Amino acid sequence: MQRRFIDYLVISLKGIAMGAADAVPGVSGGTIAFISGIYEELINTISNVNISLFKTLFKSGFKSFWKQLNGNFLLALLSGIIVSFVSFMRLAKYLIENEPVLIWSFFFGLIIASIYFVGKQVTKWNLKVFIGLLFGTFSAFYISMLPSMASNENTYFLFFAGALAICAMILPGISGSFILVILGAYKTLSDALHDFDIKKIMFFVSGALIGILSFSHLLKWLFKHYHNLTLSILTGFIFGSLNKVWPWKETLTWHINSKGIKTPLTDQSVSPFSYDGDHHLFLAIILMIVGFLTIFILEKIGSKQQ
Repeated sequence: MQRRFIDYLVISLKGIAMGAADAVPGVSGGTIAFISGIYEELINTISNVNISLFKTLFKSGFKSFWKQLNGNFLLALLSGIIVSFVSFMRLAKYLIENEPVLIWSFFFGLIIASIYFVGKQVTKWNLKVFIGLLFGTFSAFYISMLPSMASNENTYFLFFAGALAICAMILPGISGSFILVILGAYKTLSDALHDFDIKKIMFFVSGALIGILSFSHLLKWLFKHYHNLTLSILTGFIFGSLNKVWPWKETLTWHINSKGIKTPLTDQSVSPFSYDGDHHLFLAIILMIVGFLTIFILEKIGSKQQ
């Protein structure tokens, strides 16, 4: 595929959007990749990282290796994801702690639109595909109801957390950051990024690399052999994740660490009129509409690139 500089710039912008989404516990960068038209290329590119690729490097040189890798695409996308994820994770942490209703309202609108755009990719609906939709919906809903673990400070644990979270990050509807929250690794990783703790960051990245290289092969196979079923399950994942990003929550249980810092463990969705605090209803609806329209813009850009 022949691309111009402007095309790679657009891919980097999509990477920025993916990184920002992945930084928020409850939103998946995989959803952004799917809507913006790069999902299957991303999965195929990652799954092509194998022994034959490195044989090309030694036999034919770096130029052939880079072309077979689809290196320009990966470089443009990953640079956007990494810069956005590292920078937005700090902003997301602040917004979730100080303006939770507003940030979740934006992402709620974003996910509502995503359900339609992913679902319409299914070319033929039948009983099996519909069951896949229900399976994905209930699976994501169940995951969204899981209580968070207390923060795990173990450096080696970040390797396991990275491998598991990256699989979720590339699945539309399942948030990698939320998996980190459930595992108790989100705060540990955000603190490591804030403090530039290279050791902890490298353990997380190593786990993520192994996880994504393994999982991408499975996804590629599923898209090839069960395209409609896979899409219906992914649509269900997105639909089931709506509970997690509902803006108005009531905390049921808290974890208090040795320093007296409180962290919510379980919560439930409530009506905005039952919300304990300023529900910001009018502004929340505006932000939902903005999130909804954002997906339309990304989908329009994605359709032009295909």
